[in-house]
Amino acid sequence: MSAAEAVDTPAPGLWSLVVEDIDSVLARDPAARGRLEVLTTYPGVHAVMWYRLAHVLWQHRLSYLARLIQFVTRMLTQIDIHPAARIGRRLFIDHGTGVVIGETAEVGDDCTLYHGVTLGGTSWRKGKRHPTLGDGVVIGAGAKVLGPIRVGEGVRIGANSVVVTEVPANRTVVGIPGRIVRSEGGRSPDGFDLDHHLVPDPVGKALACLLDRVKDLETRLEEAGLGHGDPEHACSGGCSCGSVLKHPGEHVVSVSRPREH
Repeated sequence: MSAAEAVDTPAPGLWSLVVEDIDSVLARDPAARGRLEVLTTYPGVHAVMWYRLAHVLWQHRLSYLARLIQFVTRMLTQIDIHPAARIGRRLFIDHGTGVVIGETAEVGDDCTLYHGVTLGGTSWRKGKRHPTLGDGVVIGAGAKVLGPIRVGEGVRIGANSVVVTEVPANRTVVGIPGRIVRSEGGRSPDGFDLDHHLVPDPVGKALACLLDRVKDLETRLEEAGLGHGDPEHACSGGCSCGSVLKHPGEHVVSVSRPREH
């Protein structure tokens, strides 16, 4: 679509957006069995639907009524979306309990948020305080994206991660603080990739590297006659206790366990 065509295309109406939100649930949730079920039993759909109405009221400077709708919606759905936030089309909030979307947050099209997700701020100052999500972002359960940062399109954020820095497009982020652990090679045939739990473990990988390094060093010590195979230099109580290694020099290096209190 050209820029001129994009300008000429009218913005979808409120009901059209709601229908798209319902259909997005049917496309991404195998438990959904029909539009009526989604419309009447999915709190994520209810929260987004009422947000869209409140957002229109906010744009018409009816801020109190918009905030009142936000308050009632939060009581009914346990999902808190500020009416000033900018949310794109086909947002899917799965389960939804504990989701918080702040005032200056921006969410692109076709994003998916699981329960406990926070798009929060890190400052009390006015202005842009909340994150911006590109299209097709998936955020796992309990993850926090904080501050006026941008998360590129197609990014996957693992469950319980805390993201406080910019993330380029098509990356996977895990950990506290969030670290980029993989670049995505492609998406599923339907365009959505919800396997946010199938992510690398950077801590486990680092520990594996350390264990390999320790094994290599122990092998070198054995070959030099300074390892545990030498009775003169053996640990008296296992590797976790103090040990004495006698080097080719005259001095002795002692490593002792920290005293427990």
